[in-house]
Amino acid sequence: MRVLSNIVTRYYKAILFAWLILFIILAIFAIRLPGLLQGDGFKTDGEHQQVMNELTDTFDLPAETMFVVFNHTTDDTIKKTLANIEGLHIAESIQSPLDDTSLYKDHIAYAMLHFNSDTNDLPGVVDKLRKAINDEKGVTLTGGAAINKDINSASQQDLVNAEAIGLPIAVIVLLLAFGSVVAAFIPLVVGVITVVSTFGMMTLFSSTMDLSIFVMNIIPMLGLALSIDFALLLINRYKEERLKQSAQEAVQTAILTAGRSIIFSAICVFIGLGAMLVMKVEIFQNIALGGMLVVLMAVLASITLLPAILLLLKDHINKWTIIRVKPGASNRWRSFASYVMKHPVPLILVALIVLGIGIIPVKDMKLAIPSADSLPISFDSRQAYELMDKEFGLGEKSTIYMIAERKDGWDNTEGLKEMKKLENQLLADKDVDSVNSIFTASKISTVEQWEQSMQAPDIKAQLTPLLETFVQKDKLLIPVTLKLNGASTEAQNWAREWSEKDLGVDTMVGGRPKFNQEIFDEIFNKVGVLLAIILGSTFVILMIAFRSILIPLKAIIMNVIGLSSTFGILVYIFQYGHLGIEPTSIALIIPVIVFSLVFGLSMDYEVFLISRIQEEYSKSLDNTAATIDGLTSTSKIITSAALIMIVITGAFAFTDVMPVKQIGVGIAIAIAIDASIIRLLLVPSLMKLLGKWNWWMPFRKGPYKASKWH
Repeated sequence: MRVLSNIVTRYYKAILFAWLILFIILAIFAIRLPGLLQGDGFKTDGEHQQVMNELTDTFDLPAETMFVVFNHTTDDTIKKTLANIEGLHIAESIQSPLDDTSLYKDHIAYAMLHFNSDTNDLPGVVDKLRKAINDEKGVTLTGGAAINKDINSASQQDLVNAEAIGLPIAVIVLLLAFGSVVAAFIPLVVGVITVVSTFGMMTLFSSTMDLSIFVMNIIPMLGLALSIDFALLLINRYKEERLKQSAQEAVQTAILTAGRSIIFSAICVFIGLGAMLVMKVEIFQNIALGGMLVVLMAVLASITLLPAILLLLKDHINKWTIIRVKPGASNRWRSFASYVMKHPVPLILVALIVLGIGIIPVKDMKLAIPSADSLPISFDSRQAYELMDKEFGLGEKSTIYMIAERKDGWDNTEGLKEMKKLENQLLADKDVDSVNSIFTASKISTVEQWEQSMQAPDIKAQLTPLLETFVQKDKLLIPVTLKLNGASTEAQNWAREWSEKDLGVDTMVGGRPKFNQEIFDEIFNKVGVLLAIILGSTFVILMIAFRSILIPLKAIIMNVIGLSSTFGILVYIFQYGHLGIEPTSIALIIPVIVFSLVFGLSMDYEVFLISRIQEEYSKSLDNTAATIDGLTSTSKIITSAALIMIVITGAFAFTDVMPVKQIGVGIAIAIAIDASIIRLLLVPSLMKLLGKWNWWMPFRKGPYKASKWH
């Protein structure tokens, strides 16, 4: 760190110039990012995806289907609308409700628009289709691509709204912390540079991986909060040191002390995000990549760009002072710290009771993969989808696509017998509603009758296209309709069971139940590995940082308790439906993302506080006095940093996309719990009770010698 501090102070103008050039280049790329985001990120390269690829490539089924919903319209309107769409020549085929009565019910109807695998620009297709519909009353486009485009648009608007709410409040908090306008705006400048630069880097990654629409919210949420927190810590230490040193010396001391804390904090956050890479689901890969990049940029900006700005401004950092901030420790914080030291046991009990009450609702948590309900009800695409689902009962049943492979093919006696056997096995299952095959479609019940029918040239001419629908070389397609909702646990269990069952031939299973099952299984099977990585690495990092066994152990236990309470409060708000929120399931990704993000973020405050306590303890070896001094000197900065984190992330509570709302609220609640109950009450209380044992480390070699422990 000393080498870094010397380089920064010596070449600060070159560092500023390098950051300016880098920012301009990455900002040019960042402008392109919103147009490159597609899909909700719930995608995994499992059996389901293999089946979907086979359906498109081998059986020539559409890769994407969208729906045009007609609500109380005339047949002429349906004809006119579909004619306009057909004239675009972008849909491979169109199923009209005027030709298929199963798509028409009372005054509600829908058409199915099928697209092949060559359709890469689905957002552009959605725009063209909506233009063709031309705001016709009662006609709405919906389906996966339309909903995803609306989520993308809503996410971008959400980002603007959240920044409009969060940033002004953050400025107020920074003004209260620093007193001057210039000092308050420096962290915002660093934050914006960090976020825009990360957007530019993500644009470069778009050529090698699909990017989820949710990265548009996660990167600013995390980048702004972290950058401002880091800047707050470093500027605060710089201003302290500037009272007794030159600007150059103050910057060097700030880098050596606050910079060290920033690096350890960033490593904890980085590991929490990186742990998500073990989950092979696109959204986790996206958030992990975007999060790690924004953390990297935030820490680099904080220990290079920010000190360079401080050296450029020197005492001009106090320009336009509007609030006189009293230097040194606050008497109120010292009184508070002394009170905590005198009453550790009652405060621990009260804190644990409060957190325990928050944990209670966790037992009722229901997780679901977000779908159309991610959008606010005001969006036409959601309204149309839910109307279609309700009127035609699309959710009551679900379709499984089974592909069976037989090396000797299927168009022979043994193959046909095997085909019939598979059909009978499926029909014998109590959860199967129907099975599509050459036998059910042709109403031919036996292999013998099929073979006899194929002997007649006229009948063979009719049956051959049917055979080609289900059989392509050595592969057989068997669509199965289940009596189960595709999102249900029962449907997932069915998909898992039949995927693992030995049916005598190689089979693969796809469809919504299999998709859901793979996503859920991937998360639940890997969550233990994720926890082991985060908890284990955090323990080691904090042990190295503080040369203690108990401090990292306490930090991990308290973080787990605090996050458990956070999840309980999320269930209370969103699932139970309080504070004006309509009852809804918790998005499947929320526990993983909030845990991974917050576990690292909360270590910011642990590192900030314990670093200062350790610094004081190394001077006096008086644990109580060191805890009081550390709490007194950091409480204001921790509170300010937490408030900024809460307002930046909590502002997403006022957004419309439900998973983003839940992530923002979850992080804000977790940080509020951590910075108040845990960091200001539990940590110092436990530090008092454990005394010098806080600093116990086997085979210690350093400032806390064994003789001092007695």
